[in-house]
Amino acid sequence: MTDSKPPGLSLRALAPNTVTAMALCMGLSGFWFALQERWESALAAVAIAAFLDGLDGRIARMVKGQSRFGAELDSLADVISFGVTPALISFVWTLQYMPRFGWTIALFFVLCQALRLARFNARIDTEEQPHKSAGFNTGVPAPAGAGMALLPLLLWVEFDMDIARNYIWVGPWLLVVALLMVSNVATFSWASFKIRPAYRFPALAIVGLFITGLIAEPWAALIVLTVGYTLLLPFSVFSYARIKQRQRKAS
Repeated sequence: MTDSKPPGLSLRALAPNTVTAMALCMGLSGFWFALQERWESALAAVAIAAFLDGLDGRIARMVKGQSRFGAELDSLADVISFGVTPALISFVWTLQYMPRFGWTIALFFVLCQALRLARFNARIDTEEQPHKSAGFNTGVPAPAGAGMALLPLLLWVEFDMDIARNYIWVGPWLLVVALLMVSNVATFSWASFKIRPAYRFPALAIVGLFITGLIAEPWAALIVLTVGYTLLLPFSVFSYARIKQRQRKAS
């Protein structure tokens, strides 16, 4: 007779799952702030959720607390924090005034975010993943997609740009971001960046400058980060194509 361990979560898996739950609650709170027209607080809630989302996976690897439950909870939190919340914030902020299609666009954004994360979960055990093996993501990741979706609101909060609140621009922009999330476009991940030893100190200086800017002028820093990421998308496609070309020549 053999002893069998009862099903359940180990204590080491509790820490990252707690962080994921915090990210979910913080992300959804962004919509609560939007209902009160506290736009800066809404943006801050989503930004904190993105930070926590990046933290939970690292904690899980550090304490060796990865679990299938944690992966599913993380995806659920991402759909809510980076799909539902940005769509509802955008709707309350401006899309509600768009004739006929405002709510449709908000729903489409949430749907694309859910489809992206479902695709990610379906491939999690698949060995053949060309983008991942080359150090790239497939499509725009969930937190980056939320940041891009909320870029018009960031511009409006920081620069008081009335044109940024016009649903004529916000609606199509949300559609473009939604399609980029479910696309097969290769996008940069942290593993894509290889810093040569000679450039490590300048890279650290740039990171320090960004952190300083984030403390002093958080919205301006987030705008720079989001716009910079968006402008890098064509370069990520080109970089992936070059890597695949080198791989074909080597094989």
